[in-house]
Amino acid sequence: MAPRDHRITLLGKPGCHLCDDARAVIERVAAELGVPWEERDITASPEDQAEYWEMIPVVLIDGVQHDYWRVNENRLREALTR
Repeated sequence: MAPRDHRITLLGKPGCHLCDDARAVIERVAAELGVPWEERDITASPEDQAEYWEMIPVVLIDGVQHDYWRVNENRLREALTR
């Protein structure tokens, strides 16, 4: 599977400084590899709040949880290129 065939989702909430850090990492890696990504505000979904509130930011790759709290740039890049 090519990197561009994956999709990254960032789950966060407004005012979250760790979410800002995660967004910067995702923007860099996604731009470099041509991977589409989206951001979801967990405060808009009771289900997301219940599941992820204690862990944000959470990064999903193709809908599967990859990382939370701090996003490791090298680990994200590796997951998208293997």
